[in-house]
Amino acid sequence: MPDLPADAELARLRASIDNIDAALVHLLAERFKHTQQVGVLKARTGLPPADPDREAEQVTRLRTLADQAGLDPEFAEKFLTFLVAEVIRHHTRLRREADGRQASEQPS
Repeated sequence: MPDLPADAELARLRASIDNIDAALVHLLAERFKHTQQVGVLKARTGLPPADPDREAEQVTRLRTLADQAGLDPEFAEKFLTFLVAEVIRHHTRLRREADGRQASEQPS
């Protein structure tokens, strides 16, 4: 027979995790709204989709924050690397679209 107090505690902990997951999704959506604006600006001004110096600064900053928060810095770096790869993919697409619009606007 299951331990009812343990089941209740497990349900409470899982509900907290579910709430945190929902908050993470909303935070990521907000982050991507801002990175989308950055991508549009970069495409419009001809800046490259990737910024290795900025990315290196972010890795250092996030590793420090992770360590201070008691989170594995390697995990934080892997997570940030994944996010940045997605952002660069979106920025590259925006740049291609901007380049295509500029080419079609050129007089023949």
